[in-house]
Amino acid sequence: MPLKFRNRSLWSGAAGLALLTATGAHGAAPMLGFSPPSADAERALEARFDAGLSADAIRERLRLMSAEPNQVGSPHDKANADYTLAQFKAWGWDAHVEVFSVLYPTPKAEALELVGPVSYKASLVEPPIEGDDSSAHQTGGLPAYLAYGGDGDVTAPLIYVNYGMPADYATLQRLGLDVKGKIVIARYGGGWRGLKPKLAQEHGAVGCIIYSDPADDGYGAGDPYPKGAYRPEFGLQRGSVQDLPIEPGDPLTPGYGAVEGAPRLSLAEAKTILKIPALPISWGEARHFLVALQGPVAPKGWRGGLPFTYHVGGAGAVAHILVQSNWDQKPLYDVIAIMKGAREPDKWVIRGNHRDGWVFGAEDPLSGQIALMEEAKSIGTLAKTGWRPARTLVYASWDGEEPGLLGSTEWAETHAKELQSKAVVYVNTDGSNRGLLSVEASYSLRRLFDEATSSVTDPETGVSVRDRAMADIQVRALAADASPELKARAKSARGGGDLPVGDLGSGSDYTPFVQHLGIASINFGFEGEGQSGGVYHSAYDTFEHYSRFGDPGFVYGVVLAKTTGRMVLRAADADVAPLRFDNLAGTVSAEIDELKKLVVSRREHARAVDRLLDAKAYALVADPTLSSGAPDREEVAPEIDFAPLDQAAERLRAGARAYDEAAARPASKAQAAKADAILQGVEQSLTSEDGLPGRPWYRHLLYAPGLLTGYGSKTLPGVREAIENQQWDVARQYVGRTAAALDAADAKIEQATKALTE
Repeated sequence: MPLKFRNRSLWSGAAGLALLTATGAHGAAPMLGFSPPSADAERALEARFDAGLSADAIRERLRLMSAEPNQVGSPHDKANADYTLAQFKAWGWDAHVEVFSVLYPTPKAEALELVGPVSYKASLVEPPIEGDDSSAHQTGGLPAYLAYGGDGDVTAPLIYVNYGMPADYATLQRLGLDVKGKIVIARYGGGWRGLKPKLAQEHGAVGCIIYSDPADDGYGAGDPYPKGAYRPEFGLQRGSVQDLPIEPGDPLTPGYGAVEGAPRLSLAEAKTILKIPALPISWGEARHFLVALQGPVAPKGWRGGLPFTYHVGGAGAVAHILVQSNWDQKPLYDVIAIMKGAREPDKWVIRGNHRDGWVFGAEDPLSGQIALMEEAKSIGTLAKTGWRPARTLVYASWDGEEPGLLGSTEWAETHAKELQSKAVVYVNTDGSNRGLLSVEASYSLRRLFDEATSSVTDPETGVSVRDRAMADIQVRALAADASPELKARAKSARGGGDLPVGDLGSGSDYTPFVQHLGIASINFGFEGEGQSGGVYHSAYDTFEHYSRFGDPGFVYGVVLAKTTGRMVLRAADADVAPLRFDNLAGTVSAEIDELKKLVVSRREHARAVDRLLDAKAYALVADPTLSSGAPDREEVAPEIDFAPLDQAAERLRAGARAYDEAAARPASKAQAAKADAILQGVEQSLTSEDGLPGRPWYRHLLYAPGLLTGYGSKTLPGVREAIENQQWDVARQYVGRTAAALDAADAKIEQATKALTE
């Protein structure tokens, strides 16, 4: 499901090595959670694990699993589940399939037409591409479709809304335009897909078209497929528009598993299904709609890569959109493989990747799935020699991720109590390709990830994948358009500490584990050099495209398996659960400072807007020949007392320091076991049973997907989004709740410290 674009500068050679020396490259070091003898044994185990990995096996597995369309409910989706199950069993795992029945709408009828001032009927078809045999065999695949959009048959004026994000609607207001009663056309990018029809619906639109502009992932980015990797003229992006920031999973079984006999909501009661029809379209067909628009010339930042003047419209051009879906249930097949732990069988290390795609799904998700299976094969080989993990390994091949994280969410909700009592860590991957590390993680897992990636060699540079990622952060932070977040990471990297990583939002299968159940999680992959974004969610995400442009030679498939294997094996075998909390304390303190600055900036901005409105400045600068309006007044932010958060963060900092010092010393088996039992619940203590404001399914108080970011993370979300939405009483309430959660985490950390030192 996730798609990320990062502009990267190439790095290699002696200059890079000098940079890493200056920033504190890791050499041989103690292994987190292991005594020195245990660490030596673990490194030897990892060498044997690496020897069992094969790029050729990964390649052939991808060829097989991406041979036919494999969306939920397709015959090939079931065939891939059967194949995965059989392979796990052959490799010595105790494997089974768990079946869930979920609401999964599929198109019954759909149409998209321009009915005036000229006529054009969109074909909504992706034709075969020369040299790509898979693209010529789409029988049984989904057509152009956006799952969980509403049914509808509407004809209305067409209006262009750029990326269709909140700032774009503010611009429309300044232009004197609105979308009420109209069909909007938005381009992909700028924010998560599902927000585009949701915001259009909230502003009164009756339909939504989403197209891929060539400036973003077509010929404006590089040569189109098949000459190059980027989106061809008639490539289009399918996807889900389920309201995931409210709640993922089956819309009819919110908060509990979609098992046989489970109560189901009616369609009308489901909170995450939109009301207006929406369809995706290629730029090759979108140009007919866009060129027909009249009205104001689009603002500079709204102009894409098509060879004509972009207009906003709102009058003149009229469109017709029809969507009728089969609102029936379909089975999901989650393949679950277990290798029981020898020392702590009731402590679980869970590893997952999803298996379903929108059409062939070679990059998204099968590039991650085939690495997961290669890991499981090599671990199975180790087990056949008599080795067993200390903690239980659970490998999961999820179904139904693409439409709404269905398989992982239903499984996690069904097994919630058991997972909260047993799960130590969840390790997730999704689509991956050639390039550099991209990672988001719970704070307690960041040291483990730093160490694990220090021992995996990047095949292009010969340094560790961790050190290459460190260099990448610093190089990109020097760019003129570098974000404040990236600059902060670069500053951290220069300090020689752990690899700076991102915060967990949503968009892949880690979501129910960390956001709902409070299980420490990590999500990562390789990206930036493999060129798969241009065929994302299209019929051209094929074996042929991926083997040419995604990961030629499948070298990074092996690197992904090595990296994930180390995370899994170390989390399973460590003498004491390999968690550290200095990152937690330091990062939370920095985020509290950000909240204080946010309140001040909102207050200053509101006062500045008031002054300009009082002085009629917006009217004075408006072009009198064009329709325009002024922004609304903003409420001036009141004072908010952050002292409870500051005090809780300081207590946490002291507790984390004491624990990390204690964990660095040898511990007996009894001490380690007692500490493990306590540490397993630290992440859960950072959640609230009441959840976040307006969306109780999301319970984590330190990070969550933003209501208006979709996938992107909001840190300290209960407080931050209340400030952004000018809900001052809610902000004060969540200052208290978040401070209480930090204190609860600190109490557990102090208990674990005591267990290790008694």
